[in-house]
Amino acid sequence: MRILVTGGAGFIGGHLAEAFAREGHDVVVVDNFTPYYDLGIKHHNVDVARQAASESGGSYELVVGDVRNAELMEKLVRDSDIVYHQAAQAGVRSSVDEPLRVNEINVRGTLNVLEAARDADLERVVFASSSSVYGTPEYLPYDESHPTYPVSPYGASKLAAESYVSTYNEVYELPTVSLRYFTVYGPRMRPNMAISNFVSRCANGEPPVIYGDGRQTRDFTYVDDIITANLRLLDTDAADGEVMNIGSTDNISVLDLAEAVRDRVAPSMQIEYDERAPGDAEHTHAAVSKAADLIDYEPRTSIREGVSAFVDWYDANRDWYEPLVRSSMGAADAASAQSND
Repeated sequence: MRILVTGGAGFIGGHLAEAFAREGHDVVVVDNFTPYYDLGIKHHNVDVARQAASESGGSYELVVGDVRNAELMEKLVRDSDIVYHQAAQAGVRSSVDEPLRVNEINVRGTLNVLEAARDADLERVVFASSSSVYGTPEYLPYDESHPTYPVSPYGASKLAAESYVSTYNEVYELPTVSLRYFTVYGPRMRPNMAISNFVSRCANGEPPVIYGDGRQTRDFTYVDDIITANLRLLDTDAADGEVMNIGSTDNISVLDLAEAVRDRVAPSMQIEYDERAPGDAEHTHAAVSKAADLIDYEPRTSIREGVSAFVDWYDANRDWYEPLVRSSMGAADAASAQSND
């Protein structure tokens, strides 16, 4: 298949592009390489996916461009069999600072993809949504029927984009699936996320910093489980028109997460606390029974297993990854790291 991955040099998009290329597909990635963090990580994502294509007999093409460019989206979508729309301005903290920019990228960009797809002969458009659409929980775990009351501009933008995706399915009969990701982590993750931040600080003799009291809970999802769910959508229409949670096997408090990293990397280190960031959701936890029923989704990596696997990967890749993490770290980044992206 010819697969278009928007935001395909980013964390999740890069893993998707690699997985598709490794299976021998023809992968086209579009990414605008905005330097929200050190771009060395994105360049590494590109190199890994390109190598996967060369080993499998598939192909990999990188297009430096922006989903806000409607003409570019029309051309790329028209030449594709399936679109994985991952491109977005991520980050709760940045959305609080620049809500108009987040809306322009996350909503207008999604509309450009959908408009391009409306008259194209596509298998489907798979949209990367977020658990941030839920906001304050009325009950946990969240199921897909839970009310959606976002508490950040980022969450609001994802909900608006998701609504457009569902509307295009209903009005124009465009096959679409929206996946609500719950805080994804793993190798090559963005450096401004909680786990990479905790590991880097502990590995360099610095205490992990928690923003708030640490009682916030998160459903951290290992990237391999996210990739498995997306791969299932290559060859099934069972979820067309649906919105599904894609989460993990359990959740964990931010404090317990910091302690798990600290105990593995630097057991004698003390944990520090700082002011909590605005727009940060209190709790998240996913019910994944709908995805289990429709696409046989079963998360396999517990949080503690995933953290241990990431620490091992970090150690093995420390020479190139750590400098990029360190160059991207800062108080504002760390604050947004514990938000529900």
